[in-house]
Amino acid sequence: MKTKLFSFIFFLVFVIQLYAEYANNIELRNFSKPLIVVVLLVWLYISTNLKGRFHKRIFIGLIFAWAGDILLMFQSGKPIFFIYGLIAFVVCHIFYIRAFTLDHRSNPNHKTPYFLWAVGAFAIFCSGLFFYLQPKLGAMQFPVLMYAIIITVMAIMAVNRYGKVNIFSFKLILYGALFFLLSDSVLAVNKFAQPIPQSGALIMATYMIAQYLIVYGTISRQLVVTRTEV
Repeated sequence: MKTKLFSFIFFLVFVIQLYAEYANNIELRNFSKPLIVVVLLVWLYISTNLKGRFHKRIFIGLIFAWAGDILLMFQSGKPIFFIYGLIAFVVCHIFYIRAFTLDHRSNPNHKTPYFLWAVGAFAIFCSGLFFYLQPKLGAMQFPVLMYAIIITVMAIMAVNRYGKVNIFSFKLILYGALFFLLSDSVLAVNKFAQPIPQSGALIMATYMIAQYLIVYGTISRQLVVTRTEV
């Protein structure tokens, strides 16, 4: 019941946000954007009571994502807010990584099939994107590189959950990580390389799907072997 209720509420916010992006309605966008993570925070808290370290770390990561959303709302004309937003999302991903690490520690001897292939694929994609953007990054080279590394590690750790949690949770969080990569890749190309038509709607759609899937995967998570505090 909670999942259906909050999924419906999130869907409403999703539609409002996409309409605001498509119509370039700044006031509506500034109203709906902070609600994206707020709905997810309330859903996560009510569904789990933040009993375990995994839940707490995802919750804290979401708080930093919310801060990042707010900061990026003010980046127009003030580039420093983009840096602040980038830092907030780096911290968000670090907490996600720390959460996913708990699943690895619950059953460290389990080997994830094709893990090395996944590491190689993510590394090639992110490094290729970075080198494509590098000539246009200027002073942003180091911050963008650090962010690319952190989000790549986050996606790799999402892959590494395979066999250590129930398959439903694994798939949700992995798909969430992939949507996060897609969202940030579109954002980076649009901001630094070349404009993408309706980029705002595409970036926000993939971002919202990513966060929704990660939270849903967190709520539905069950360890296969419990060796660490849940």
